[in-house]
Amino acid sequence: MPIAQPHTAPLLILGSGPPLMRQYQFERVAADQLLVLINPEPPTWQQSYVVDCEVADICDPTALDAAAEALAARWNIAGVVTFDEYHVLAAARLAERFGLPGNSPDAALAARDKALSRQRFAAAGVSSAASTWVHSMEAAASAAERVGYPVVLKPSSHAGSIGVTRVDSIGDLPRGWDIAAAAARQGPEDQGVLLEEYLDGPEISVETVTRRGLTTAVALTRKSVGFAPYFLETAHSVTADDPLLESVAPLAAQALKAVGITDGVSHVEMRFTADGPHVIEVNARLGGDRIGELTRLATGVDLPRAAAAIAAGKEPDLRPTERRSAAIGMLYPPGDGVVTTRRLLPGTSGTHDEQFHWLCEVGDHVTRTPSNETPNNTRVGFAMVTGATIGQARGNLAEVLSRAVIEVHPVTQQAA
Repeated sequence: MPIAQPHTAPLLILGSGPPLMRQYQFERVAADQLLVLINPEPPTWQQSYVVDCEVADICDPTALDAAAEALAARWNIAGVVTFDEYHVLAAARLAERFGLPGNSPDAALAARDKALSRQRFAAAGVSSAASTWVHSMEAAASAAERVGYPVVLKPSSHAGSIGVTRVDSIGDLPRGWDIAAAAARQGPEDQGVLLEEYLDGPEISVETVTRRGLTTAVALTRKSVGFAPYFLETAHSVTADDPLLESVAPLAAQALKAVGITDGVSHVEMRFTADGPHVIEVNARLGGDRIGELTRLATGVDLPRAAAAIAAGKEPDLRPTERRSAAIGMLYPPGDGVVTTRRLLPGTSGTHDEQFHWLCEVGDHVTRTPSNETPNNTRVGFAMVTGATIGQARGNLAEVLSRAVIEVHPVTQQAA
């Protein structure tokens, strides 16, 4: 074990996640300061970035406290941060316990629990969707009649659009309920299902940095979703000086204040409807799907480092140094079954910071769209690119994804 060094104050990170989506965060943060980690599994790729680690179930408060105390006995912890939606509340509790900067546990809980968020939005007059917590399909049917179809069913405390389904009529309700309820049960808290009004319009998110209650809107992410009636995210794009950012930044700040967020990087999701923007939810952590990296490539602002600085009580550097666009696109399988082929055909690599990564192996079982058995869909790969303009970035992204070949053998045919 490392010897305690009182003059050295590392940042404590809770959880790590898959390297293809999270390693860039560790790399950016480790450029500024030492890191220690609490993780459910022994470190592998994380070892290059951390000086110490405790293995513990982060969802178990007793185990987490013991792991944190063990690290605190060896190191003078400077701050606590997580990039994982499911550890936001745990990070807030630890920061409060050690007297470190961060959001209060009350604010973290409100951000995690979408039903509680909606209550606070309503109390503060923040434009949002009408929402009702429902405990059964019968209750959902009754609520849908009051709200009016189409409606949206979603787990109250999940992430990544898992289990979120649009329901257009009473006949579609049983399937939508089964998927949302199954996803809620798979979540770490299982806080039930929300039925909400459907907001029609483009989906966006505002990437924000808040310190001591003052929020700065750094970037706007334009999103693409597909596979209706589901909301599977298919692409994200960020462009420097997006003209829409200025008009939605005040609403993002209002939503964060309503929830109680005072410190850290947040990801505020909205729908831009015919009568203006409406808040979908507040996530008190960096956006997923490498949105932090898109923001850095497009604007130069480094959100992981900003999150680390705030957690350690320091002023984040939010000066933009780039003026371009960046995009990420997700690759989904052509159907349900077993992957038999995956390859990327050659192209003009390197001309636009091209990256492509597979998320599956030959032999893996994949699903194209959610069901009550598998409410979490399967992505099989993703690409990231840049461009001088948003149009160029999207064109470059389409070119890279068009070269990805994925073939799936249906399970029914395999069994036959």
